[in-house]
Amino acid sequence: MRYLYGVLCVLLLLFAIVQFNDPDGPLWMVIYGVPGLLAGYAAWRPDWIRFGTGRTVLLALLVLAIAGTVYYWPTTPGFWRQEVWWETETAREGMGMMIVTIALLIMALPLFLGRRTAET
Repeated sequence: MRYLYGVLCVLLLLFAIVQFNDPDGPLWMVIYGVPGLLAGYAAWRPDWIRFGTGRTVLLALLVLAIAGTVYYWPTTPGFWRQEVWWETETAREGMGMMIVTIALLIMALPLFLGRRTAET
């Protein structure tokens, strides 16, 4: 899981970096950056997210991400098609929240699958 956390960290932080030219870039830098930093810390200390503060932070971020996904869910028909999300900001934002939620769900897998997953 350490390597997976590391990959998630790099991807989420790259997503945060490319937000510099977005009108609401600072908001999206936080939305991508905080889970990215959490993934980086989890790559360094995987047991931290299984207990105490780490677990609380992860679960709180997961709840916020799910709420954000519901809030930003794209209403544009066919939002997953490139010609739609390439032109429609709301489709991109909704898909961005989906990416963050999936990343946090992946990080939460050890909480639900047991100790063996966290050690690998």
